[in-house]
Amino acid sequence: MSRTLYTEEHEAFRETVRAFLAKEVLPYYEQWERDGIVAREAWLAAGRQGLLGLAVPEEYGGGGNTDFRFSAVLAEEFTRAAAPGLAIGLHNDIIGPYLTSLATEEQKQRWLPGFCSGETITAIAMTEPGAGSDLQGIKTRAEDKGDHWLLNGSKTFISNGVLADLVIVVAATEPGGGSKGLSLFVVERGMEGFERGRNLDKIGQKAQDTAELFFTDVRVPKENLLGEVNGAFLYLMTNLAQERMGIAVAGIAAAEHLLEITMTYVKEREAFGRPLAKLQHIRFEIAEMATECAVTRTFLDRCITDHAAGALDAVHASMAKWWATELQKRVADRCLQLHGGYGYMTEYPVAKAYTDGRIQTIYGGTTEIMKEIIGRSLLS
Repeated sequence: MSRTLYTEEHEAFRETVRAFLAKEVLPYYEQWERDGIVAREAWLAAGRQGLLGLAVPEEYGGGGNTDFRFSAVLAEEFTRAAAPGLAIGLHNDIIGPYLTSLATEEQKQRWLPGFCSGETITAIAMTEPGAGSDLQGIKTRAEDKGDHWLLNGSKTFISNGVLADLVIVVAATEPGGGSKGLSLFVVERGMEGFERGRNLDKIGQKAQDTAELFFTDVRVPKENLLGEVNGAFLYLMTNLAQERMGIAVAGIAAAEHLLEITMTYVKEREAFGRPLAKLQHIRFEIAEMATECAVTRTFLDRCITDHAAGALDAVHASMAKWWATELQKRVADRCLQLHGGYGYMTEYPVAKAYTDGRIQTIYGGTTEIMKEIIGRSLLS
């Protein structure tokens, strides 16, 4: 089934992304995985190539293009390259909107040029040891001390946590206010009392630095408040739809790529004197996965179109996220099985895809949370 989502401009951008991956990412990726972190030079290279700050206005060094389809191309190509460590989607599509929509002019002048050049790597710190999807459980506190905020608490599972020069921290500013008493603060590298814990050892995405962050009496300047006091919950809910779309796009791209790899494998691999593809069970497995991918792709492309037009709601973004990532998980498992013992070997792409992709149904809101959002919308 042909796709009508992308124009020639999008496909030209795709070629740019592929060339960037071939030159600046893939030759170094195995070393980054051994190091547990991406080299900062890769971020600078992405900035030079114009891959950072796609939607940031040109006056701050960005691309000035809010068409989400360009972000979707980035997600598809980085997924197919099996290179999630360089978390450009997190930087562009999750953190970028907070800075472009909430920052004051002074803040934009301070932060956005480095954001677009790759000199300023970003992270967002929501999750805590005792609070994940439940924002009301956040314990990190920011106290108004008149000329500054005093920040105390800890965060965990923070992507880009080691490299980040600028971290958007979600903290409680209204005692007993629950989700309505949260605010956003920008903590910068070098602030006294801001420390990073260990680079967490994950089962997949080894090149992506994921860290614990600690805040002990951090004096955050008043000018580093992002948005309004106690306004974070609304901001978070507004931006989560785009985050979930980015994850969903990666999910279907991963499933499709795994299917391609496995189709090639079963045509070449022989058992009992003939290719695996000649076995009816194998053909049925491939047929089922191909159908599921085609149906999901159609829905995802419609969601991308709606989001690019500003018409996608949180419910359909949740549908896209849970369905595409659960499909990715199923396809990864079935494709590994079809590879037999070779699928268990890390030198085979299917093994790496299996471990790298497992987080997809968890971060950005678990599958269970997605279903709760959908169910509430239907039954409230």
